[in-house]
Amino acid sequence: MKGDSEEARAVRLELVRDLGGEIRSARVLDAMARVPRQLFMPGVSLRRAYLDQAAPIGHGQTISQPTVVAIMTEALELQGNERVLEIGTGSGYQAAILSLLAAEVYSVEVVKELAEEARARLLELGYTNVHVRAGDGYEGWPEQSPFDRIIVTAAPDVMPDVLLDELKDPGILVVPVGPHGWSQRLLRCRKEGGRILRDDLGPVAFVPMVPGD
Repeated sequence: MKGDSEEARAVRLELVRDLGGEIRSARVLDAMARVPRQLFMPGVSLRRAYLDQAAPIGHGQTISQPTVVAIMTEALELQGNERVLEIGTGSGYQAAILSLLAAEVYSVEVVKELAEEARARLLELGYTNVHVRAGDGYEGWPEQSPFDRIIVTAAPDVMPDVLLDELKDPGILVVPVGPHGWSQRLLRCRKEGGRILRDDLGPVAFVPMVPGD
């Protein structure tokens, strides 16, 4: 891939080996090994790009910690034929991972500048099954709903009912929930037979999910 290198691939494989202690899905680990995280973090050194840490990407937003990206992706239980809605495109890194594991990815970003940058970056890197638009994540993407899977990469104070409405039955939604600066929990919500079943996947720390203008 243009902009990638043998050195970058070697560092990336080190990260993936470390993730292997926590992530069981070979497909998720393979996707993490294939997506060049450094190309979604312009101006950052190669070693910094592959630290297992979140990092700022401007406009008060962050690129998530690789472990968290992998955990959330694995929790979606993707088989390869799903249509996925992502709320919070950011730099486009999570969308790129999803694009290798699902049929189509629809990603909404509240910050217009980030949406435009991510759209251009993903297209340039060849992730052609990702569709990005600037918009209010609290509205989802109703014209393309329902979705087999939904992933939210910013934390609402409470679960947005609109996103549950845009989720297929059966379907899975993965979302961090809780006030910024307080204890947030990563939830996996399964819609089955009209019921919502929730699994608590543990504590997390995300930027707040903010409504659009």
